Amino acid sequence: MQNIKEFSEGSTIIVDKPYTWTSFDVVNKIRWNLKQVLGVKNIKVGHAGTLDPLATGLLVLCVGKHTKLIDQLMIGEKTYTGTILLGKTSPSYDLETDFNEEFQTNHITPQLIEEIRKTFIGEQQQVPPIFSAKQVDGKRAYDLARAGKEVVLKSNTITISDFKVNIDRFPEIDFEISCSKGTYIRSIAYDFGKALNSGGCLTVLRRTKSGDLSIEDAKTVDEWIEEIRGN
Repeated sequence: MQNIKEFSEGSTIIVDKPYTWTSFDVVNKIRWNLKQVLGVKNIKVGHAGTLDPLATGLLVLCVGKHTKLIDQLMIGEKTYTGTILLGKTSPSYDLETDFNEEFQTNHITPQLIEEIRKTFIGEQQQVPPIFSAKQVDGKRAYDLARAGKEVVLKSNTITISDFKVNIDRFPEIDFEISCSKGTYIRSIAYDFGKALNSGGCLTVLRRTKSGDLSIEDAKTVDEWIEEIRGN
Protein backbone atom coordinates (compact mmCIF):
# COMPACT_ATOMS: atom_id res chain seq x y z
CA MET A 1 0.00 0.00 0.00
CA GLN A 2 1.35 3.41 -0.97
CA ASN A 3 1.31 6.25 1.54
CA ILE A 4 0.02 9.65 0.58
CA LYS A 5 3.54 11.11 0.31
CA GLU A 6 4.37 8.56 -2.38
CA PHE A 7 1.24 9.54 -4.26
CA SER A 8 2.04 13.24 -4.09
CA GLU A 9 5.74 12.93 -4.88
CA GLY A 10 5.18 10.68 -7.86
CA SER A 11 3.61 7.31 -8.53
CA THR A 12 2.36 5.11 -11.36
CA ILE A 13 -0.90 3.29 -10.73
CA ILE A 14 -2.65 0.65 -12.82
CA VAL A 15 -6.42 0.99 -13.06
CA ASP A 16 -8.97 -1.47 -14.43
CA LYS A 17 -11.06 1.06 -16.37
CA PRO A 18 -14.82 0.56 -16.06
CA TYR A 19 -17.14 0.15 -19.04
CA THR A 20 -18.53 3.46 -20.46
CA TRP A 21 -16.00 5.58 -18.53
CA THR A 22 -13.63 7.72 -20.59
CA SER A 23 -9.95 7.67 -19.72
CA PHE A 24 -10.35 11.29 -18.59
CA ASP A 25 -13.20 10.27 -16.26
CA VAL A 26 -10.75 7.98 -14.46
CA VAL A 27 -8.05 10.67 -14.34
CA ASN A 28 -10.49 13.25 -12.98
CA LYS A 29 -11.87 10.88 -10.32
CA ILE A 30 -8.41 9.96 -9.02
CA ARG A 31 -7.19 13.59 -9.17
CA TRP A 32 -10.23 14.87 -7.26
CA ASN A 33 -9.72 12.36 -4.45
CA LEU A 34 -6.00 13.08 -4.24
CA LYS A 35 -6.67 16.82 -3.99
CA GLN A 36 -9.22 16.21 -1.23
CA VAL A 37 -6.86 14.08 0.85
CA LEU A 38 -3.77 16.22 0.24
CA GLY A 39 -5.62 19.49 0.70
CA VAL A 40 -4.14 21.01 -2.46
CA LYS A 41 -5.72 22.95 -5.30
CA ASN A 42 -4.16 20.83 -7.99
CA ILE A 43 -1.95 17.81 -8.61
CA LYS A 44 -0.68 16.44 -11.90
CA VAL A 45 -2.40 13.24 -13.04
CA GLY A 46 -2.23 11.88 -16.60
CA HIS A 47 -2.78 8.61 -18.42
CA ALA A 48 -0.39 6.67 -20.64
CA GLY A 49 -2.60 5.57 -23.54
CA THR A 50 -6.29 6.25 -24.04
CA LEU A 51 -8.96 3.57 -23.83
CA ASP A 52 -12.27 4.09 -25.63
CA PRO A 53 -15.33 4.49 -23.37
CA LEU A 54 -16.70 1.09 -24.41
CA ALA A 55 -13.40 -0.65 -23.65
CA THR A 56 -12.34 -1.92 -20.24
CA GLY A 57 -9.06 -2.96 -18.74
CA LEU A 58 -5.57 -1.70 -18.12
CA LEU A 59 -5.22 2.08 -17.90
CA VAL A 60 -1.91 3.43 -16.63
CA LEU A 61 -2.11 6.64 -14.59
CA CYS A 62 0.91 8.73 -13.66
CA VAL A 63 0.78 11.05 -10.66
CA GLY A 64 3.05 14.00 -9.81
CA LYS A 65 6.62 13.72 -11.10
CA HIS A 66 5.77 10.41 -12.76
CA THR A 67 3.81 12.30 -15.45
CA LYS A 68 7.23 12.80 -17.05
CA LEU A 69 7.25 9.04 -17.71
CA ILE A 70 4.05 9.01 -19.78
CA ASP A 71 5.73 9.10 -23.21
CA GLN A 72 8.09 6.30 -22.16
CA LEU A 73 5.26 4.15 -20.81
CA MET A 74 3.21 4.56 -24.00
CA ILE A 75 5.90 3.05 -26.23
CA GLY A 76 5.43 -0.58 -25.18
CA GLU A 77 3.42 -3.19 -27.04
CA LYS A 78 -0.25 -3.56 -26.06
CA THR A 79 -2.33 -6.74 -25.75
CA TYR A 80 -6.12 -6.80 -26.05
CA THR A 81 -8.87 -9.39 -25.91
CA GLY A 82 -12.32 -8.89 -27.35
CA THR A 83 -15.01 -9.86 -29.82
CA ILE A 84 -15.66 -8.98 -33.46
CA LEU A 85 -19.19 -9.44 -34.80
CA LEU A 86 -19.06 -10.38 -38.49
CA GLY A 87 -21.82 -9.43 -40.88
CA LYS A 88 -22.48 -5.92 -39.55
CA THR A 89 -20.77 -2.54 -39.49
CA SER A 90 -21.29 0.75 -37.69
CA PRO A 91 -19.90 4.24 -38.45
CA SER A 92 -17.75 4.13 -35.30
CA TYR A 93 -16.65 0.52 -35.96
CA ASP A 94 -17.98 -0.39 -32.50
CA LEU A 95 -21.24 -0.15 -30.51
CA GLU A 96 -20.96 3.59 -29.87
CA THR A 97 -23.09 4.08 -32.99
CA ASP A 98 -25.93 1.95 -34.37
CA PHE A 99 -25.35 -0.69 -37.04
CA ASN A 100 -25.62 0.87 -40.51
CA GLU A 101 -25.02 -2.07 -42.87
CA GLU A 102 -25.49 -5.84 -42.94
CA PHE A 103 -23.53 -8.38 -44.96
CA GLN A 104 -23.63 -12.07 -45.79
CA THR A 105 -21.50 -14.42 -43.67
CA ASN A 106 -22.50 -17.84 -45.08
CA HIS A 107 -19.48 -17.85 -47.42
CA ILE A 108 -17.01 -17.49 -44.53
CA THR A 109 -15.26 -20.76 -43.71
CA PRO A 110 -12.74 -21.57 -40.97
CA GLN A 111 -10.11 -21.88 -43.70
CA LEU A 112 -10.89 -18.39 -45.03
CA ILE A 113 -10.74 -16.90 -41.55
CA GLU A 114 -7.35 -18.51 -40.98
CA GLU A 115 -6.03 -17.23 -44.33
CA ILE A 116 -7.15 -13.67 -43.56
CA ARG A 117 -5.91 -13.82 -39.97
CA LYS A 118 -2.38 -14.51 -41.18
CA THR A 119 -2.43 -11.43 -43.43
CA PHE A 120 -2.89 -9.20 -40.38
CA ILE A 121 0.42 -10.26 -38.82
CA GLY A 122 3.35 -7.89 -39.29
CA GLU A 123 3.88 -4.26 -40.23
CA GLN A 124 1.09 -2.57 -42.18
CA GLN A 125 -0.74 0.66 -42.88
CA GLN A 126 -3.92 1.37 -40.92
CA VAL A 127 -6.49 4.14 -41.33
CA PRO A 128 -7.92 5.22 -37.93
CA PRO A 129 -11.71 5.29 -37.44
CA ILE A 130 -13.34 8.64 -38.19
CA PHE A 131 -14.82 8.39 -34.70
CA SER A 132 -11.42 8.85 -33.07
CA ALA A 133 -9.52 11.57 -31.23
CA LYS A 134 -7.26 12.24 -34.23
CA GLN A 135 -6.83 15.94 -35.01
CA VAL A 136 -8.19 17.25 -38.32
CA ASP A 137 -7.59 20.97 -38.93
CA GLY A 138 -7.38 21.54 -35.20
CA LYS A 139 -10.56 19.63 -34.36
CA ARG A 140 -11.17 16.10 -33.07
CA ALA A 141 -12.22 13.71 -35.83
CA TYR A 142 -15.12 12.37 -33.75
CA ASP A 143 -16.56 15.88 -33.30
CA LEU A 144 -16.56 16.36 -37.08
CA ALA A 145 -18.00 12.88 -37.66
CA ARG A 146 -20.80 13.42 -35.14
CA ALA A 147 -21.61 16.70 -36.87
CA GLY A 148 -22.06 14.78 -40.12
CA LYS A 149 -19.01 16.32 -41.81
CA GLU A 150 -16.71 14.38 -44.10
CA VAL A 151 -13.55 13.20 -42.37
CA VAL A 152 -10.44 12.01 -44.21
CA LEU A 153 -7.66 10.56 -42.06
CA LYS A 154 -4.15 9.56 -43.08
CA SER A 155 -2.93 6.02 -42.54
CA ASN A 156 -0.42 5.13 -39.83
CA THR A 157 2.22 2.41 -39.75
CA ILE A 158 1.38 -0.23 -37.14
CA THR A 159 2.74 -3.66 -36.26
CA ILE A 160 0.73 -6.69 -35.13
CA SER A 161 2.98 -9.33 -33.57
CA ASP A 162 0.26 -11.83 -32.61
CA PHE A 163 -3.39 -12.32 -33.55
CA LYS A 164 -5.32 -15.31 -32.20
CA VAL A 165 -8.96 -15.97 -33.06
CA ASN A 166 -11.62 -18.36 -31.75
CA ILE A 167 -14.56 -19.09 -34.05
CA ASP A 168 -16.60 -21.26 -31.68
CA ARG A 169 -19.28 -18.54 -31.45
CA PHE A 170 -19.34 -17.59 -35.15
CA PRO A 171 -20.38 -15.05 -36.44
CA GLU A 172 -18.87 -13.63 -33.25
CA ILE A 173 -15.10 -13.98 -33.35
CA ASP A 174 -13.26 -13.87 -30.03
CA PHE A 175 -9.67 -12.70 -30.29
CA GLU A 176 -6.44 -11.82 -28.54
CA ILE A 177 -4.11 -9.40 -30.29
CA SER A 178 -0.69 -7.92 -29.49
CA CYS A 179 0.18 -4.75 -31.35
CA SER A 180 2.23 -1.58 -31.42
CA LYS A 181 1.32 1.78 -29.96
CA GLY A 182 -1.29 3.65 -31.99
CA THR A 183 -3.14 0.59 -33.28
CA TYR A 184 -6.92 0.98 -33.41
CA ILE A 185 -8.58 -2.33 -32.62
CA ARG A 186 -11.87 -0.95 -33.98
CA SER A 187 -10.16 -0.57 -37.35
CA ILE A 188 -8.84 -4.14 -37.07
CA ALA A 189 -12.44 -5.34 -36.59
CA TYR A 190 -13.69 -3.33 -39.58
CA ASP A 191 -10.78 -4.30 -41.84
CA PHE A 192 -11.04 -7.96 -40.82
CA GLY A 193 -14.69 -8.07 -41.83
CA LYS A 194 -13.95 -6.29 -45.08
CA ALA A 195 -11.11 -8.70 -45.91
CA LEU A 196 -13.61 -11.54 -45.49
CA ASN A 197 -15.90 -9.88 -48.08
CA SER A 198 -18.35 -9.14 -45.30
CA GLY A 199 -18.54 -6.60 -42.47
CA GLY A 200 -17.04 -6.42 -39.01
CA CYS A 201 -17.85 -4.50 -35.84
CA LEU A 202 -16.03 -4.50 -32.51
CA THR A 203 -18.46 -5.44 -29.72
CA VAL A 204 -16.12 -6.16 -26.79
CA LEU A 205 -12.63 -4.84 -26.01
CA ARG A 206 -10.38 -5.24 -22.98
CA ARG A 207 -6.74 -4.19 -22.66
CA THR A 208 -4.79 -6.78 -20.67
CA LYS A 209 -1.16 -5.65 -21.10
CA SER A 210 0.81 -2.50 -21.82
CA GLY A 211 4.54 -2.98 -22.03
CA ASP A 212 5.60 -4.84 -18.87
CA LEU A 213 2.38 -3.92 -17.04
CA SER A 214 -0.48 -6.41 -16.69
CA ILE A 215 -4.17 -6.21 -15.84
CA GLU A 216 -3.48 -8.77 -13.11
CA ASP A 217 -1.76 -5.98 -11.14
CA ALA A 218 -4.59 -3.47 -11.63
CA LYS A 219 -7.12 -2.22 -9.10
CA THR A 220 -10.59 -0.83 -9.70
CA VAL A 221 -11.24 2.90 -9.39
CA ASP A 222 -13.03 2.29 -6.08
CA GLU A 223 -10.10 0.24 -4.75
CA TRP A 224 -7.66 3.04 -5.60
CA ILE A 225 -9.92 5.63 -3.96
CA GLU A 226 -10.13 3.47 -0.86
CA GLU A 227 -6.32 3.24 -0.76
CA ILE A 228 -5.92 6.99 -1.27
CA ARG A 229 -8.46 7.84 1.43
CA GLY A 230 -7.09 5.20 3.78
CA ASN A 231 -3.93 7.23 4.30
